[in-house]
Amino acid sequence: MSAEATNPGNPGAAGRKRGRRRLELRGLRRIGRAALLGPAPRDGLPHALEHVAKVHRGHHPDADLDTLTKAYLLAESSHRGQLRKSGEPYITHPLAVTLILAELGAETTTLTASLLHDTVEDTEVTLDQVRDLFGDEVCYLVDGVTKLEKVDYGAAAEPETFRKMLVATGNDVRVMSIKLADRLHNMRTLGVMRPEKQARIAKVTRDVLIPLAERLGVQALKAELEDLVFAILHPEEYATTRALVMEYTARPDPLAALARRVRSVLAEAGIDAEVLVRPRHFVSVHRVRLARRELTGADLGRLLVLVAEDADCYAVLGELHTCFTPVISEFKDFIAAPKFNLYQSLHTAVTGPSGEVAETLIRTHQMHRVAEAGVIALGNPYAPTDGVDAPEGERADPTRPGWLSRLLEWQRTTPDPDTFWTSLRDDLAQDREITVFCTDAPPDGPSGGTGGVIGLPAGASCVDAAYERHGEAAHCCIGARVNGRLATLSTVLHDGDSLQLLMAPDSATGPSPEWLEHVRTPAARLAIARWLAGPRESCARPAGPGEGFGAAPPADRGAAGLDRPGAGPAAPASVLAVADLPGAAVRLAGCCTPVPPDAVTGFAVRGGTVTVHRALCPVVARMAATGRPPVGVRWRGADQGGHGFRVTLLAEAFSRPHLLADLTEAIASQGAAVVSAAVEPPQQQRVRHTYTLHLPNAAGLPSLMRAMRQVPGVFDVLRAGRARQPAALRP
Repeated sequence: MSAEATNPGNPGAAGRKRGRRRLELRGLRRIGRAALLGPAPRDGLPHALEHVAKVHRGHHPDADLDTLTKAYLLAESSHRGQLRKSGEPYITHPLAVTLILAELGAETTTLTASLLHDTVEDTEVTLDQVRDLFGDEVCYLVDGVTKLEKVDYGAAAEPETFRKMLVATGNDVRVMSIKLADRLHNMRTLGVMRPEKQARIAKVTRDVLIPLAERLGVQALKAELEDLVFAILHPEEYATTRALVMEYTARPDPLAALARRVRSVLAEAGIDAEVLVRPRHFVSVHRVRLARRELTGADLGRLLVLVAEDADCYAVLGELHTCFTPVISEFKDFIAAPKFNLYQSLHTAVTGPSGEVAETLIRTHQMHRVAEAGVIALGNPYAPTDGVDAPEGERADPTRPGWLSRLLEWQRTTPDPDTFWTSLRDDLAQDREITVFCTDAPPDGPSGGTGGVIGLPAGASCVDAAYERHGEAAHCCIGARVNGRLATLSTVLHDGDSLQLLMAPDSATGPSPEWLEHVRTPAARLAIARWLAGPRESCARPAGPGEGFGAAPPADRGAAGLDRPGAGPAAPASVLAVADLPGAAVRLAGCCTPVPPDAVTGFAVRGGTVTVHRALCPVVARMAATGRPPVGVRWRGADQGGHGFRVTLLAEAFSRPHLLADLTEAIASQGAAVVSAAVEPPQQQRVRHTYTLHLPNAAGLPSLMRAMRQVPGVFDVLRAGRARQPAALRP
C-alpha cells in the first residue's frame, strides 16, 4: 500500500506548531476520529467527510457534495478492514490527502479522484467501476495516480523511473497534484519507518517531488515538504535552526510593529489592504542564516500586503517607497513578468525606524491563492479558456507555459534514457529565472514566445533564447543583438535584456557542436544533439579526424561581426591540432581563437568532436568546474604555421575620428589581413574594435599587437577570451 504509518513524534511537527500558515492538522485529527465511527451519515454527510466538505465549500460554495459523499462511501467500504502501520483505519489516508487538496482550493473532480486514488491499486474496485460511477474524468485521474504508485520511487536514480512517472502523469497536472498531496501526508507520517527507509524516501522527495511542486507553483506543499525533508536528512542543522527560531519567538517581533505602521500609512492613503506578517519556514530561515551569517528578528519573516486589484499593488509600492527607505536592489516585478510557475507578486524591501530591513511581498488575493496553490488554484483543465473551447480530445494546459508538456515531449523524442535523465535533473535544478524581452517578430507556431517576453533560467545564453523562441527553427540562427549591440550566440543574458535574434534566410546552416558548451536549457541541448546526430545534407561537413576548421564564414556574416560559437573564422585545414582521442574531429574554439604556440587544452563535445581552447580561455575554467574531463591536444608540425593562422583581437581605445583607418593601416603594415571587423558604439568616449585577422605566421602576433597598441588613442589590445594581464606580461 502507498500510505506510510502515522508517527506522532514526527520531527517536522514542531515547525508546524509555529504561527506559520500550515494545512490544518486539527482537521486531520478530526478525520481520524470520525473514520473510526464509520460512514454513518449526519445531515446527509458521513462524519469523516464533514470537515473536508466545510473546507471545500469555503472555496467552492456551490460544490456538489453528493459526488464526494458517494466517493467516500465507496472508498470507506473498499478499504474497510485495512489498517495503516499505526493501527488507524486505512481510510484516514485518502481522507487526509483530500483535505490537503481541499485546503488548497482543488475543485470537486480532483477531490473525488483523491478519495478514490488508492482503491484501484489496493482493493477490488476496478477502473471500469470508477468510470461507471463517476465518469471518464475521475477515471482518468485515478488511473494516472495508480500508475504513479506503481513507479518504484526507491529506484529514483534510474532514469527510466522518471520516464514512467511522466508517461503516467499524462497531460493532466491534477494527477501530479494528487501525488504531491499523497507524498506530503506520507512524509508527515514517516517517523515509524526505519531510518534508512526514511532517508531514501526523503531523498527522492527532495530530488524529484519538491522541484515538481515548485514547477507546478504549489508553494504550500513545497514549503512543508522541504521542512520535513530537512528534519530527516539534516537533523543537526534542523535542530539548530529550530532553536534559533524558538529563541527569537520569545522576543518582541520587529515585523509586527512595522506591519502596524504600514497599515496606518496605507489607510491614510485610502488603500484598502490587508497587511500580514508571514513567517518563514525552517528551510527558508536556514538559507537566510547561511547567506547573512547572522540573523535578526526581521529575518524570520516577511511582510505580506494583499489588495484587490493589480493597480493597487503598484499604489502600495509607491506609498512604501515614499514613506519608508527602500532597498532598491531588492525590487522585483513578477506581476508584469510572471515566473514560469504562474507566480505573481511585487517584491521589495524597506527599512524600518530602528534600521531593520523588512522584505515585503505585494499581491492581490487571487495572486496569493495561485502563489500558494499553483495549478491547483486554476481549477479544471478541461474547462474552456478565454471563452474558447479546447480542441476535441485535448486538455487545456493550466500551467500555461507548458512546462509539463515540454517534459512529455522530451521523453518522447529522446530515446536515450540517460540523456533524458540529465535533461530532467538540469531542468529541475534551475531555481532562478530571468526575463528577456524579444524585439523580433514572434515566430509562427506553438513554439514561439508570447508577447515578446520569454523566461529563461539564470545563466542562459542567446542559444537558449533562440530555441525557446523559435524551437527547431533556431538551427538557422546566426547571431543576435543584445540591448541593441551585436553579440555572439554564446553571450550570457541577464534579467531585463532586450534581444533580437538574427536568422539565416534559408535552412542551409545549422548548429555547431560548440553550441552545446553554451546552452543551459534541456530543450536547446536536446534539439542541438538531435540535429548533430541526424543527416545534415544542406550543412557544411564537420572537420574530419585530426582536422581544424577550414571554411571561412560567408562574407556578409563575417563583416557584420555575427560569428556564432564554433562557427566563426578559424585556421585553414593545413594548420592542425591533434587530439589524444583516436578518430576524433578537432575544431579550434571561436571564443578564444587559439594559434601556435599557445598552450591549449581540449574538451569532447557532442557529435564526436574535440574543441581546442587556449589554456587561459574562461570556457576552460567553466568546463573544469562542471567536472568535464579535458582531452590532451597539441599542435601538429614543427614549423607551427607556415600557411597562416587566424586570431581574434580586441582593441580598446578612446573614440576619435579616423581610428578605424589607423588601426587597419597598422594591421596591414604587419602583413596581416582583416577577415572581419566589428565596432561597438562608443560609451563614455571609449570604444572597442574586434578584428579577426589572418596572419602569415603565428610568430608575428606579438609584433602585430605592439603595432596596434602604438596607434594613438589605443590603450589596450587583447586576445579574445583572455583576461587582462599586467603590462609586463603582455606580448
